[in-house]
Amino acid sequence: MAFSPDGRTLATASTDGTVRLWDVVTGKVQVVLTGHTDVVQSVAFSPDGQTLATASDDGTVPLWDVATGQVRVALTGHTDAVESVAFSPDGRTLATASDDHTVRLWEVSTRRTRAIMTGHTDAVESVAFSPDGRTLATASADRTVQLRDVLFTRPLEAIQKICRTVNRDFTPDERRTYLPHDSGRVCPTSDGGS
Repeated sequence: MAFSPDGRTLATASTDGTVRLWDVVTGKVQVVLTGHTDVVQSVAFSPDGQTLATASDDGTVPLWDVATGQVRVALTGHTDAVESVAFSPDGRTLATASDDHTVRLWEVSTRRTRAIMTGHTDAVESVAFSPDGRTLATASADRTVQLRDVLFTRPLEAIQKICRTVNRDFTPDERRTYLPHDSGRVCPTSDGGS
């Protein structure tokens, strides 16, 4: 689930292939987005709040017009389920993570793949941009997290943990990240030698 940037709308994903947009004040459903043919795994609002990206086990990533509830375009290219989506802070790039072991970077304006990132040996389950948008963290079922330079798409660091990593969050200063583990512990890691 995800809040819109203005905090007025909550988007929730469902196992029935739908996404619901809720009015946070009234608690009522504003619109039900239909079109996926399988479980919806992840949702993300663009920074301007006008677009919602959704990731599904059907392998597609529609970009929805939040105002109308209509699909602007469906991004395709992954060969397996898509687990996670994230917009860059400037809204120009969308990252998608898939069970096909890849992460794709899409140019939002052209709707084209800018890069396909490989390196994980199992499903990629989560993606997150750093606050400045220059670094992308990818977490995989292979129990590793990779940090990549977004501009050049080159690897910066790989972090291996004994527990499966399913998410990663950057601190505001972008120097540390936190990895939640199956054990319930949260492990801080330092980036750039800090």
